[in-house]
Amino acid sequence: MNIMNMHSRIALGFILSGLLSVASVYAADAATAFTWPNGQKAAVSLSYDDALNSQLDHAIPTLNKYGLKGTFYLQLSSPVIDQRLAEWRAAAATGHELGNHTLFHQCSKSQPGRDWVEAHRDLDQLTVAQMKDQVRMANTMLYAIDGKRERTFTAPCIDKNAGGQNYIDAVKSEFVAIKLESGGVTPDMNKLDPYAVGVAFPTGVTGQQLIDIVKQAAAKGTMANFTFHGVGGDHLMVSAEAHEELLKYLSANKNIYWVDTFVNEMKYVKAHQQK
Repeated sequence: MNIMNMHSRIALGFILSGLLSVASVYAADAATAFTWPNGQKAAVSLSYDDALNSQLDHAIPTLNKYGLKGTFYLQLSSPVIDQRLAEWRAAAATGHELGNHTLFHQCSKSQPGRDWVEAHRDLDQLTVAQMKDQVRMANTMLYAIDGKRERTFTAPCIDKNAGGQNYIDAVKSEFVAIKLESGGVTPDMNKLDPYAVGVAFPTGVTGQQLIDIVKQAAAKGTMANFTFHGVGGDHLMVSAEAHEELLKYLSANKNIYWVDTFVNEMKYVKAHQQK
């Protein structure tokens, strides 16, 4: 064998080795890529906190109009539960999820901007055992409303500590998943902790800004999580028009976005994650 042929064979060997290495990387990526039902590119969770009148007046009718399902995290002590209980039951009967948002919406008063937290609902003054009892009682009350046992949770103010101790660890066994962090677009579905899901809390945004968030999720192949409060009214409001613009877009692009209740989406995620 002459030197030229020997060098050619060595070079060819390096090229083939490189191609095999690249192929193995692509194969590994394909093996770990997260897939959504029916070939969709992303999941979108439309959630609503605090059991507000505007959610019954605007959010649920708009969801129904576009054939989409939402998740409503109910503060069980809210007068809107007592006064409009039949409407919450009807929402659950049509496929919307009723989630746990505690009995009394306790938040940490010591955090910045928390002057609105009432002293008797200060999470800093409660124990883990007290919060566990209240969260479990809220699940029982929700069962009395909708007859369902599988549940998800959003911690009020996404605060984790009661009396300085983490109470989420004491209650997470009661739930399929928990919204607990900030950030509306999930970076990686396979690395997502179902008990620390990130969520965006839109306020005063346009419909296009909301649509841009779901487009980011589609580009990543992951998930967009929204938690609205007031829709066309009440506090931390998004206009009814902006909300409807997002829902209209999602409805028109069901081949791209899977929109379902958070409990259904997270059951799917947990079953398909590759750790």
